[in-house]
Amino acid sequence: MSDVDLGLDVHHTSLSVADLDAQLAWYQHALGLHEIVEEYQLDEPAVRTVVLQSRSGVRLELIERAGATRSRAHTDPLDAASTLGFGHWAVSVRDLDTAFAAIVAAGGREVWPPADAVRPGSRFAYVKDPEDNLIELIQPPAR
Repeated sequence: MSDVDLGLDVHHTSLSVADLDAQLAWYQHALGLHEIVEEYQLDEPAVRTVVLQSRSGVRLELIERAGATRSRAHTDPLDAASTLGFGHWAVSVRDLDTAFAAIVAAGGREVWPPADAVRPGSRFAYVKDPEDNLIELIQPPAR
């Protein structure tokens, strides 16, 4: 095990999607990821990518590859934990109830409504984007 400080920080999360244009529009509208910081396209294999960024610096890369398939959609985070790999994407929000309501109003689907989290003072909820990807919303404790 290394004790070296690698200066790790989250750069971006990548999400494979079936319809890049629809998911791009949804994430811009529902989560406020308005800034496009990078776009890329390959002809072979047919791949298109867009990296979105929020005002606070959160980045999400959307990747569309022709012919990509999903092995199965997960019903909730506990179901997602039944298969190996990433199960959901988690973001911090200032006001959980407002964020949850806005995302659901924008076409996100409710999975678990806002509730108290394990960490005292924290709250969380889960939603799905239009392609069934799980997103956890976390409201940290007030300072």
